[in-house]
Amino acid sequence: MTRSLRSFTHNSGFKFDRFCLVGGFTLLELMIVVAVIAIVAAVALPSLTNARMAANESSTLQTLRTLVSANEQYRTRFGGFADSLANIESAGYTDAGFSSGNSKSGYTFSYTGTRWAYSINSNPTTHNSSGRRYFFVDESGVIRADESAQATTTSPPIE
Repeated sequence: MTRSLRSFTHNSGFKFDRFCLVGGFTLLELMIVVAVIAIVAAVALPSLTNARMAANESSTLQTLRTLVSANEQYRTRFGGFADSLANIESAGYTDAGFSSGNSKSGYTFSYTGTRWAYSINSNPTTHNSSGRRYFFVDESGVIRADESAQATTTSPPIE
């Protein structure tokens, strides 16, 4: 793109000097570029959303596996399962701060425990946005999932 100095004379006789762009883009060319960018964004956005949900679910599954392992270690050390996530954390089996928020990677965790049994539900904070599946695990260590409602002991196990 080059610049050239052009002179214009007004009807009143005044002479104006003005720089003009020579060889610039036309409005049609700019509109085509904007349209192509919009099409690429429309194609890429659902893929990015699906990838984020898959990553959230993967992180949740790993967290549930960690909690199952931590609860088994807790049971071996203290003679029974933990009553709460805070007990598992205070024993040093999970990251500090996890039990206070009970939320991680777009999922909210709820824990119910007694000395002899426990269950953990992991639900997406926003269904079909942060995750598609609801998860459940108990002292058996089998992680179960449901796509439409909170998972329970009757939900199918994940593969």
